Amino acid sequence: MDGYLAANRANWDDRTGVHLESSFYDVEGWLHEPRRPRPYEIDALGDVSGLRLVHLQCHFGLDTLEWAREGALVTGLDFSPVAIAAATDLAGRAGLSDRATFVCADVYDATNALDGATFDVVFVSLGALCWLPSVDGWAEQIGALVAPGGRFFIHDVHPLAWALADDSLALAWTYFEEDEPFTSDSDETYTDATRPLIATRSFEWNHGIGEIVTALLRHGLRLESLVEHDWTVWPRFPWLVPSDDHTWVAPPGMPRTPLTFSLLASRPRWPAR
Repeated sequence: MDGYLAANRANWDDRTGVHLESSFYDVEGWLHEPRRPRPYEIDALGDVSGLRLVHLQCHFGLDTLEWAREGALVTGLDFSPVAIAAATDLAGRAGLSDRATFVCADVYDATNALDGATFDVVFVSLGALCWLPSVDGWAEQIGALVAPGGRFFIHDVHPLAWALADDSLALAWTYFEEDEPFTSDSDETYTDATRPLIATRSFEWNHGIGEIVTALLRHGLRLESLVEHDWTVWPRFPWLVPSDDHTWVAPPGMPRTPLTFSLLASRPRWPAR
């Protein structure tokens, strides 16, 4: 796995520079016009004032810092040192350094990197799971990070959408977790770009909904809700069309298919007898 990890880290180090300059993220606009977390995230987590929140695989921290603007004490963790340096810089520019800490570490080493700390909220945002070879190892870290009475929330690409071909509703890749990753060699990223990527090789894995839920239950969490969405926040497929609420959906007349999912879980305050 070390070779896969090194290639993915180099790929995300490279992506960070491209993403910081993209209109997709609009960093300067974000700095000058305070933006809140997405409505469905606020609906799921409610008031986070004073809560300890950790954002795993946080990239360069925009989503993390939006929770700091909501009053949470946030920690962002990512394996890319370039992204973590950018996140720390953005926290300072946004006047949020007193509410935000960023840590460079692999998500599978999160509990060690965070010195065994636990959090009221563990948060994972879109585009995280596909970079992980083992959903069970990831869930083990989640289970250790959620404090008793705390919550875990994820919104991510639906594994069925991940398995579809780019230009049709045909399956092009496995729906389930496999040992061998999907290998990509592309100089493009999901944002607009001012230059092609240099570190083009990356490796990804899919994980079925049942595998994700079972792994979280195995590591001590209790499922509160699981919602499959027929929308996503970026044009994952060329046949998607924009909707009025700034999401992307299938065009009229095309079968609806799950594009993303959101899951809310909690850790009981007291162990079950």
